[in-house]
Amino acid sequence: MAYRTLTRATSALFLMFLLSACRKSSGGSTADPVTPPQTDPSTLKGTLVFQSNFEAGCGIIPFGTQNDRITGRDNSLSSLNDWDALENTLLSTRPYFNYNGGDSTIRRARLTQDPLNPSNRVLHYRLQDTWLDGGIYRGRVQYEFYNIRSGFKDYYQSVRMLLPVAEFEALRKYPASIDWLTIVEIWNNITWSQTVPNRYRLTLGIGKLVPTESDLCFILDAQDCQLFADGSQKYTTIWSRQAPSVKIPVGKWFTMEYWFKEGNRDNGRFLLSITPEGGVRQTVFDVTHFTHNSGDAAPDGVTHFNPMKMYTSKTLVDYLHQQGLSLNIYWDDFRLWAK
Repeated sequence: MAYRTLTRATSALFLMFLLSACRKSSGGSTADPVTPPQTDPSTLKGTLVFQSNFEAGCGIIPFGTQNDRITGRDNSLSSLNDWDALENTLLSTRPYFNYNGGDSTIRRARLTQDPLNPSNRVLHYRLQDTWLDGGIYRGRVQYEFYNIRSGFKDYYQSVRMLLPVAEFEALRKYPASIDWLTIVEIWNNITWSQTVPNRYRLTLGIGKLVPTESDLCFILDAQDCQLFADGSQKYTTIWSRQAPSVKIPVGKWFTMEYWFKEGNRDNGRFLLSITPEGGVRQTVFDVTHFTHNSGDAAPDGVTHFNPMKMYTSKTLVDYLHQQGLSLNIYWDDFRLWAK
């Protein structure tokens, strides 16, 4: 065989190439990671700090002139279920739905009937159009769980999600790849304040890896951020992952859980799993890498994150509009634990 005729020098060069390739893939690889053994969530969760099923007792009311907030206490639960109490317990400011523009005719967060179970009440996000936001046309519905009094260094979130069939099947045929449909965003530290150093974000989204018809998959990336004096930003990706081998459930409820542990390249951790209704739990990502700014020598925990987010581009929303569709996500049974 030709391989056997290589000289020692050529063989050495070939070996160096292989080693170099392995080193490159271990750092910021975007390849689908090998699925690790299942991790028992009960060993990761810590102490329950908030919960809601979005049932009777809760309501959504205006917050300021352009945003909304959840108010009230979820009557289906007996404790840690008061949205108004968050401001005086976990947070130093009131959490709310931020739209960054638009009006209720083109974007909204509402409590509504579960489309698959009329006796259940859920949180519904809808985008029917985009608007100019910071010089870019985009669409956003996000819950801002901001100004956590004691930054979370180790926390766990669980929420049920329903992705409606019509729009998410249509997105399989979207005539480009999809790298911007955010569903969770974690800021450690925030990237929009001149007084806050060591800026970082971790973004979990739904993506499509090719421009042709294809299944959707979860995508994940972690970025350092540089904030300039004029307010502009430069994001540098530290690591990213994609999970094309894990099928995203469409048209049925599934539970999405993630564990965030603040740490560096060797001890930071992000673990994501999903459990389709009636199915088994699947690990989507289990990443050990930076979960804070790569230059931060003294990280102090997450104080801002978006646990339920729907944020995307004008082109994606326009594509759905051309099909007579809007973008919708339903949420239920939100739980949050921290250590």
